[in-house]
Amino acid sequence: MNISELARRLRVPTEELRSKLPELGFDIGNKAIKIPDRDAGRIMNAWQEMKKRQYLQKKMEDQKARLERKEKVKSGDAEKILIPATISVRDFATALNLPIAKVMQELMRSGILASLNERIDFDSASIIAEDLGFIAEKVDEKADTSTTDVQVDRLADVMHGESADTLVARAPVIVVMGHVDHGKTLLLDTIRKTRVIDTEAGGITQHIGAYQVVKDGRALTFIDTPGHEAFTVMRSRGAKVADIAILVVAADDGIQPQTREVIDIIKASQLPFIVAINKIDKPEANIERIYGQLGEVGLVPEEWGGKTICVPVSAKAGLNIDKLLDMLLLVADLEKAKIMANPDRPAIGTVIESHVDKGQGPVATVLVQTGTLRVGDVIGLRGSLYGKVRAMKTFDGKDIKVAPPSTPVKILGFKEAPSVGDILEVPVDAALLGKLRLQPTRKSGVGELTLKHSHSIEEEGESAEGQSKVKFNVVVKADVLGSLEALMGMLEKIDNPYVGVEIVGKGLGNVTDADVMSADAAKAVIFGFNVKAPAQIMELARSKNVIVEEYQVIYRLFESVVNHLKKLLPDEKIYSELGSAEVLALFKKTDKGQIVGCRVKKGKLMSGATVRVLRNGQMIGEGKSDALQSGKSTVSDVLAGQECGLSFVGKTKIEVGDILELYKEELQARTLAVEGSR
Repeated sequence: MNISELARRLRVPTEELRSKLPELGFDIGNKAIKIPDRDAGRIMNAWQEMKKRQYLQKKMEDQKARLERKEKVKSGDAEKILIPATISVRDFATALNLPIAKVMQELMRSGILASLNERIDFDSASIIAEDLGFIAEKVDEKADTSTTDVQVDRLADVMHGESADTLVARAPVIVVMGHVDHGKTLLLDTIRKTRVIDTEAGGITQHIGAYQVVKDGRALTFIDTPGHEAFTVMRSRGAKVADIAILVVAADDGIQPQTREVIDIIKASQLPFIVAINKIDKPEANIERIYGQLGEVGLVPEEWGGKTICVPVSAKAGLNIDKLLDMLLLVADLEKAKIMANPDRPAIGTVIESHVDKGQGPVATVLVQTGTLRVGDVIGLRGSLYGKVRAMKTFDGKDIKVAPPSTPVKILGFKEAPSVGDILEVPVDAALLGKLRLQPTRKSGVGELTLKHSHSIEEEGESAEGQSKVKFNVVVKADVLGSLEALMGMLEKIDNPYVGVEIVGKGLGNVTDADVMSADAAKAVIFGFNVKAPAQIMELARSKNVIVEEYQVIYRLFESVVNHLKKLLPDEKIYSELGSAEVLALFKKTDKGQIVGCRVKKGKLMSGATVRVLRNGQMIGEGKSDALQSGKSTVSDVLAGQECGLSFVGKTKIEVGDILELYKEELQARTLAVEGSR
C-alpha cells in the first residue's frame, strides 16, 4: 500500500504520518513510498490506539483543570469579571480574555447552542464563567426613568409647591406593615370594629385596603398592606403614600426576614413610625426579647433609652388600642408641618387598587393626597383622558360627593382600569388631555406587567436563553390588578439558568375559552387567583388536556409553580476524584478485562468507579472497577496504604507498575431554591 493512501485513510498529512511512525514502533525509512500490507493494518491499529490515548489524556487534563478551577472559585481566589444583564457570546469571550472557540465549547457542554452574536443572560454566563475559572459579578446598570417616576415627581412637585397660605391640616395617612400572620389586619379590624379579615383567604391580606377611622374627633387614614414576602412591591407602594408607619411585630415570633425588609423600606422612605408589639396576650410572648431584637437592627426602644416608640398591644383582646391611637396622634402632631394639603386645588392622588367589575366596569380605589375630588370631575392620567367621576364610595360602601385630602375612595367612571400606583390628576383644562388609546401595547395596566429579566433580553434581540432553559409556560388570571402585579413580581424572582417561567397569557377576570385555547397552543398550565373557571370552560380544558389550577391564597399558587419547575430541572453531572493506586501484581484475565493486585497510594478506591490507566505519566486507557477484594472479603472501598485486588473491566492491558486513578461522574438532582417558597 502506498504511504500516501494510508495517510488518506487515516486523514492525516503524509509527512505527519512519516514523522509519527517511529514513535509507534515502525521504522520504514524517510523515503519509503510503499508499506507492506501486513504492516499497514498494524499501523492503522496503532494509530487508533495513539489517538485514543491522546483523547483520554486530554480528557483527564480537562477534568483535573475543571476541578482546580472550581476550587479556586469556591475559595474566592479566582479572577473577577463584570458582566451585564445580557451579553453576546463574542463580548463574553472578550470579557474572559479567552478564545471564542473555547467559550462556545463550554456553552455547548452546558447545553447552550448560541452563535457569536446571540445573547445569553447573566445567570447562564455566570455559570459558564465559573466553569472556566472566573467569578462573575453583575454590572449595576442605571435604570431608566420610567413613566411612573415622572408621575411621582409630578405628585411631589404639587405636594411641595403649594403656598403656605393655602395649606391646611389633613388626616395623617398611616401604613400598617409587618411580617405575614403577625396580626396587621386584625389590628386594623379591632380599630375599625369591622370584620375585614374574614374576607381574606387563609387570613392573609391579598390586596391593599385603605380605610378611615376617627379618634377624639380627628380622622386617621389607614393603609393595610400584605405581609407575605410576595407583596414587596405593594408594601413599598404603601410606604410612598403614607405619613406614618406602624411596624407590627408579633411578641411570640419576633423579627422575621420580611420584618427586616419592612424596616429597610421605612428607613428608605424616611417615615416616622411606631412599633406595635402584637399578641402580648399569648403565654409565650416575650416583650424584652423583642426590644433586644429591635436594638440589633438599630431601633432602640424608648424603654431602653432610645427614640423608637413601642406600644405593646393585643389586637385579639383589644389591649392598648387606644394607647396606640394616642401615640399616632402624638406623632402626627410632631409631624404636622408635613401633614398639610391644599383642599381648594384640583385633586391629585395615587391608585391603591384597580380592577374591572362585571357590573360597574373599571373601578379603582384612589387615595386623594391633595386637592378635593368631586363627582363629575374629569380624570387625567399620563396626559390622557381616563374618564369622569360618575360615583364615589367610601371603604364601607357609602356614597359621597366630595373627597377632601387623605380620603380613600372607590371611583366609578374610568374608561379603562389604571395601574396600581398610577398618579391620577384632575386637570385644570380637560381639553388639553389627549384621547385614550385602548390598545394592547399601551404601557400601563395588565400589558405592562412582564418579567423584567425576560424583557431585558427581548429588548436587545433574540436570546439563546430559549435554547439553554427549559421553559414552563403559564397563563395567569387574577381578580384585580394588584394581585396580578404581585403574582408577576413573585414569578420574576424565579431566576434559574436551567428552568424558567414563560408568561404566555395574563389578564383579569374568570378563565375564558380564549385562555384555554392559548394554553393548549403553548402547552401551558392556567393558574387562576381568586377567579373561577366555569363548568363549560373546565369541560373544554379537559378535552384539550389543559391543566387549570385555582387558588385563593397567593403563596400556594407560587409554590405550585415552583413544584412544576422542580420536575423540569435537568440533573447535574458531578465529577469527583477518588484516589490512585499502583499495580503490584497481575492475577488473571477475565472475559471483560483482568484482575490485578494494587496498593492504594492516596484517597480511596471504590467499586463502580471509572479507572484511568497511566503508564510513565501518560494515560493509555480507561475502564471500570467492577469489584474490590481485601483479603478474602469483597469490599466497597479500600483506603490509602492498604492493598487489595481490583477487578478491572476494559480493553486496556494493565502491566505491573501502572498507576490507576479512580474518579466518579454521577448525575445529581439539582435543587430549585426560590425565596418565598417553602
